[in-house]
Amino acid sequence: MQRDHYPHHDSPVFMTEPTLHYVACDDAQGGHRMAYWQWGDERSAHVVLCVHGLTRQGRDFDVLAQAIVACAGGDVRVICPDVVGRGRSDWLRDPAFYQVPVYAADMVALIAQLQREQAIETLDYFGTSMGGLIGFVLAGHKELPLARPVRRFIANDVGPTIEPVALQRIAAYVGQGGRYGSVKEAADAMWAISTSFGPHTPEQWLALSQHMVVPASQRTADGAAKVDAADDSASDSWMLHYDPAIAVALRAITPEAAAQGGAIMWSLYDVITARTLVTRGAESDLLSRETAKAMTQRGPKAALVEFEGVGHAPTFIDPAQVAVVTSFLFD
Repeated sequence: MQRDHYPHHDSPVFMTEPTLHYVACDDAQGGHRMAYWQWGDERSAHVVLCVHGLTRQGRDFDVLAQAIVACAGGDVRVICPDVVGRGRSDWLRDPAFYQVPVYAADMVALIAQLQREQAIETLDYFGTSMGGLIGFVLAGHKELPLARPVRRFIANDVGPTIEPVALQRIAAYVGQGGRYGSVKEAADAMWAISTSFGPHTPEQWLALSQHMVVPASQRTADGAAKVDAADDSASDSWMLHYDPAIAVALRAITPEAAAQGGAIMWSLYDVITARTLVTRGAESDLLSRETAKAMTQRGPKAALVEFEGVGHAPTFIDPAQVAVVTSFLFD
């Protein structure tokens, strides 16, 4: 795989901050708003959709998004949603609906809005963990009303089969966050359960963490935040930036339901026609080496890249990880 498309340190910087937008999404309780962050040129016909993991949010992709924009010479829209219940998006009234079908429907609504704003000619997709499961639906469900089929699909440390030990580990901490005296205190608490993300400098981890918390005083009744964490450095109390109730559906998963869900995901994966890349932390407890290998042999017969010294899940802060994505998208 070519690696020469990653921007060097002297590449032009097109944007240092994304713009925040919203899309209205339907649900059985009257609808909700999903926030999304946009990098690059709003007039570009090339869209790269980057979707985060279970408890994360769209600002996870700041480094990757800027690299993609630089590689495209600015001619790309990189769209990083806050999946409902996270970040700037609304919280659902019924937590039982925090599930992949709802998230996928929201992405369809988002793509339709992007299409209305500027016709899409090329649609690429990057999904970490939960974001990858959403991607299996978008890339594999042929009846969805997408403006364009997904051209290139990257599943980051996730496959149709999810290892039970990882589900148990994640279920043990999701929704358990309390209040913190500072962003750094919150970052330290998150690092205690996130060391599997691999090596990060304190500065890198703090940059990732600052968008994961919100001043408690700025929390609105429906859970959405009025301001971003960086907007209130004087706050004396910080909370995690997601609805603790996202744990409800996760903890309700039985072994039988997990097996059924895996079968559905494999059926979607097997009909994906997008050129596909699977990235895996070599020490991942969620995407087994066996499942990753099967993904190279079934369906789109994905390419596989593993990152040593990383578990679940690679964050694509490291330049070597970023280079894998930019090469795949632009070779």
